[in-house]
Amino acid sequence: MEAKLVERLEAAVERLEALGAGVGVSSRGLPDIGVDMSSDPSIIAFDDLIDQYAAKVSDAAEKIGGQVLDVTKLLLEAFSVQKQLLKEIKQTQKPDMVGMAEFLKPLNEVIMKVTAKAEQRGSEFFNHFKSAGESLSALAWIAYTGKDCGLSMPIAHVEESWQATEFYTNKVLMEYKSKDPNHVEWAKALKELYLPGLRDYVKSHYPLGPVWNASGKKAYAAPLKAPPPGAPAAPCPPPSSYFSSESSKPSSSQPKQGLSAIFQEINSGDVTAGLRKVTDDMKSKNRTDRSGVVSTSEKRPRSIPATTAPKVGPPKLELQMGRKWAVENQIGIKNLVIDDCDAKQSVYVFGCKDSVLQIQGKVNNITLDKCTKMGVIFKDVVAAFEIVNCNGVEAQCQGFAPTISVDNTSGAQLYLSKDSLDASITTAKSVDVNVLVPGADSNSDWIVELELC
Repeated sequence: MEAKLVERLEAAVERLEALGAGVGVSSRGLPDIGVDMSSDPSIIAFDDLIDQYAAKVSDAAEKIGGQVLDVTKLLLEAFSVQKQLLKEIKQTQKPDMVGMAEFLKPLNEVIMKVTAKAEQRGSEFFNHFKSAGESLSALAWIAYTGKDCGLSMPIAHVEESWQATEFYTNKVLMEYKSKDPNHVEWAKALKELYLPGLRDYVKSHYPLGPVWNASGKKAYAAPLKAPPPGAPAAPCPPPSSYFSSESSKPSSSQPKQGLSAIFQEINSGDVTAGLRKVTDDMKSKNRTDRSGVVSTSEKRPRSIPATTAPKVGPPKLELQMGRKWAVENQIGIKNLVIDDCDAKQSVYVFGCKDSVLQIQGKVNNITLDKCTKMGVIFKDVVAAFEIVNCNGVEAQCQGFAPTISVDNTSGAQLYLSKDSLDASITTAKSVDVNVLVPGADSNSDWIVELELC
């Protein structure tokens, strides 16, 4: 017991000495300071995912051998790397953009190896390589940091990634259906690894993305070289912005505005330098054109500064690139309808107000973003129905929805059908969210099942 304590103290001292010497250390370079992950539910569940689903892919690849086995080993290596990243997340503070790229580097390196194989078009196993390469994009769910990160929510991302993969696995199934059952087994096992395997894992443990450790160790963008012995530590550079070079300019070089400018002139000492001098003929007591009575005709309305109205784009209701329905900036339209849709398409509703949209068919996912007093009626969604940055919206599911999420929203009414009563509902930073379910029979009123104030 004492030996372990001494080792932990020595590791902590080494870390402090490195920081004091000006050496940047990534979170992977830091020793584990005693956090036991063996009993963590999410890590145990990930091990179960590998044992239950990844093992089937490995067994099928062993029967095939050769290049298919090689690419399968890389695929399983990527899952092993993701497990390690999940452990690091529980011990590490959330990094910035540069730090996130460094954090994901080990996973990206494995994916690049599989991608390099997928570029070998001359190989007879080209479709196997593409299946493995496309499927690994699903592991990028771990990079989800919020609605502005450029990724769909984790569950939806896993399902969307598989859609691109299935094109190639179907080719494997068609090619080897009557030739070799081992290849068919491999393709089916690969799908089960992601659907339901990875999807259900994310749904159970990380539906809103990874949860970083706010009190954990800091992650640095990249390791820095240590200074030579005896050299003084380099001073810390001033903070700068990743997005603009202007923010790094000295404040004295930028003109002050508003109250800052007024106080700057007052503090300069020469307060009256810019004032006009009042002559005797400008004084009221010496003016002959003033009678002492102010007529209403002389009154001037106080000027009100013009405000710039927020820019609103043109209204849209169109199918883009055959994959995404864009419904944007619809104001006061009660009869919006999407009827020609399929399960591979998504619906994105943005900036709509006081309108009603009907989706008459199964789609992959539906997202409402920055909408006010918006109503949506839909049948079935494959992945998820999402409400983000909205106010006073209502949504009715007439079919099946596996996942419903409400984020940063005030006032949402969700009407569920009997087929969607088992839907996974997650909320974050939202108030006044009500979930209503049908009554005992068709003539009964809706029943409030869940109310979040």
